[in-house]
Amino acid sequence: MKRDKKEGKICKYCIVKRKGHSEEFDERKVYASCYAACLNTQLHDAEAEKICEKVSKEIKLWAKRKKKVSSSEIFAKVIEAMKKYNKDAAFMYETHRDIA
Repeated sequence: MKRDKKEGKICKYCIVKRKGHSEEFDERKVYASCYAACLNTQLHDAEAEKICEKVSKEIKLWAKRKKKVSSSEIFAKVIEAMKKYNKDAAFMYETHRDIA
């Protein structure tokens, strides 16, 4: 377990957010954002689920090896992983910050 120096939190796998605070890695957030991007490309639920399970598993394994990563690193890694399965969904994921 690592202690976040800024907030004193103890987390197993720390994510450094854009504003500088840390929180525990939550693969459900990766899955949910991947799923939303897939649905925005009109993929069927089953196909979106299959893609997002693979992507979230890949990101979880990668994050575990790193111990502490930034949300920007995760963002880039998710795009890279999604491009393997569906380039349109990866584009929607990549640009969702611009749209929101």
